[in-house]
Amino acid sequence: MKQRLFGTDGLRGQGNIFPMTPEIALKLGLAAGQYFRNGSKRHRVVIGKDTRLSGYIFEAALTSGLCANGMDVFLVGPMPTPAISFLTRNMRADLGVVISASHNPFMDNGIKFFDRTGFKLPDAVEDEISELVMADAPQWDYPAPEKVGRAYRIEDARGRYIVYLKNSFSPKLTLDGMKVVLDCAHGAAYGVAPYVFEELGAEVIKVGMKPDGLNINQKCGSLYPEVISNIVVDEGADIGIALDGDADRLIVCDEKGRILDGDQIMALSALELMEKDRLPKNMLVSTVMSNMALEIFMQENGGTLLRTAVGDRYVVEAMRREGAMLGGEQSGHLIFMEHSTTGDGLLAALQLLRIMCEKEKPLSELAGLLEPFPQVLKNVHVERKIPFDEAPKVQETVRKVEDALYGKGRVLLRYSGTEAVCRVMVEGPDIDKVEMYTDEIVDACEKHLR
Repeated sequence: MKQRLFGTDGLRGQGNIFPMTPEIALKLGLAAGQYFRNGSKRHRVVIGKDTRLSGYIFEAALTSGLCANGMDVFLVGPMPTPAISFLTRNMRADLGVVISASHNPFMDNGIKFFDRTGFKLPDAVEDEISELVMADAPQWDYPAPEKVGRAYRIEDARGRYIVYLKNSFSPKLTLDGMKVVLDCAHGAAYGVAPYVFEELGAEVIKVGMKPDGLNINQKCGSLYPEVISNIVVDEGADIGIALDGDADRLIVCDEKGRILDGDQIMALSALELMEKDRLPKNMLVSTVMSNMALEIFMQENGGTLLRTAVGDRYVVEAMRREGAMLGGEQSGHLIFMEHSTTGDGLLAALQLLRIMCEKEKPLSELAGLLEPFPQVLKNVHVERKIPFDEAPKVQETVRKVEDALYGKGRVLLRYSGTEAVCRVMVEGPDIDKVEMYTDEIVDACEKHLR
């Protein structure tokens, strides 16, 4: 294989620049069609996208490749990533495809796949598809002319997903009397999210609901939680919910405007499930990015935290392997395996609201479980991703910082799976020292990872 196309969450990059070009998208459609076509039955693919202008390019290219290799394509337009996972399962499709770059700015885009059970593809399958795409002279196993696929548009896809989400909320509860601030980041959820909460009885104050193809994630959504925080306080709302561009994650704030990240939401959700004896092995699964405070919290409450590599797909893989029912990331990807096979911001928000309704307490009273350790994360742009063990000066600096933390903090160094950056994270009890240590490691990376 000449080059691996896929990162931690599918293919991603700037539109019309390799690898996010129409040619690669066409080849991806051909390769995926060839890989998943099996036998003489009609094969089905569900394709959804977010609101980026370039989505039209990749939707058409993928559709062309998939149809050419014998797959029937069902187009649903702008829909959240978890909606495509659900619809793939619900329609008994062979494959689900999402065109989105999640929280990235509009000029980026991406492509990711779900298998027929709604789970993201494992690395081995992605590698086989990559080999087909990147071959010098690919040999496509084209079907006979009468066996090529057709393309359809599903008009009621939004309604199906709305009903699915509402069914994950207890039928004994309503959101009557609650005021919700909802920020959809001008992204994929704008056409479904407000209806979910309104149909359950909430008054919804809408933000980020006017996509124009260029404004996705622009000073709104989960990357800018201060937007919902300010509105919640001004409007006297009960909760603020901020989604990202493809709505597979969320950040929330309580009625006082205090912002809660994924770690804090997981702590609240895990405790509630443990109280009901509905958390198998009392195990929560998260990534190496989750705060040490979450690990200590789980231990103090008789549970365990299992850490994985960064990426919700790796969280899901560990959950399936261990039989865990709750997992997620600090960034707000939350997986409630009882209801979904992938991170779903809207579903997670509904589970949080369910706990508030059942306990009849405001979020500020429920969420004060976790006081995160100060954590600083900085990015270092790199030309190429040199293995860290080949950069002794960087390793030496990391060891020096770890010794200074005396086991009361953590250092994490990793390359992004979607960007040309090295991420430096330092965590510890003293914010001034954490910032100082982070700068020391960043300086070492800038000098020795070029």
